[in-house]
Amino acid sequence: MEKPGQIIIGLVGEPGSGKDTVAKHLKDRYGAKEIRFSDPLFDALRNFVSEVSREDLQWLSHIVRERFGQDIFAKALEKRMAADDKIIILNGIRFWENYDFIRSFPRNQIIYVTADQKLRWERTTNRMEKTDDNSSFEKFQELEKFETEAIIPEIGAKADFTVRNEQTLEYLLEETDKIMEKIRQ
Repeated sequence: MEKPGQIIIGLVGEPGSGKDTVAKHLKDRYGAKEIRFSDPLFDALRNFVSEVSREDLQWLSHIVRERFGQDIFAKALEKRMAADDKIIILNGIRFWENYDFIRSFPRNQIIYVTADQKLRWERTTNRMEKTDDNSSFEKFQELEKFETEAIIPEIGAKADFTVRNEQTLEYLLEETDKIMEKIRQ
């Protein structure tokens, strides 16, 4: 599956931290292919509901992992990875099994994108990506205690690079470019 020289970049970060912005930049500027750990969940839920919530994703993730094993999403992503992709972004690390999967590739790097919780809540409220993105700050805090979110900071502490995304978009993209310069060496 993997070819020599292929770079696997794992992105970990709490909701609203900016990891999707980093992924888009890596796709646009470096020709990376993005695969999200949550893609299979979104695909399944869109068959049943017109709008997907974070709570729905968390619930389905729990059910699927319990039924098919903790590494089921890594197995699903592996099927989507092509050997001719030079840079692959595996976005949305949420579990140690995801982390181990990324670390199983010879040329892997993990980037942790994080920011203050209140700022992240404001961002999710403004973007309205999921149906519960307009929730109260208290509900946002409650959702971050769920198993799909709770260990993100622990995984982030083991990342190769950390970006505190609390400044401008330009700052985030510049930091991403600096990281890519180091990764590509």
